[in-house]
Amino acid sequence: MKKEEIEKLSIEESFDSVELTLEKLRSDELPLEESFQLYQDGMQILKSCAAKIDKVEKQVQKLSEDGETVAF
Repeated sequence: MKKEEIEKLSIEESFDSVELTLEKLRSDELPLEESFQLYQDGMQILKSCAAKIDKVEKQVQKLSEDGETVAF
């Protein structure tokens, strides 16, 4: 999967893609080269997903006592 495609995935799509990758990696029928490529793709997806989660966490706001929103 290309980097541009990975970056377009939502967090949910990223998790689904990683799950599919894991299922493929568990198969005994994959050639070694394909296994390495799937592993690399999965790691890139997880890295992208972690960055997206970090971004969302930074955007989370909490409500202060006086009703104002404050960055979390």
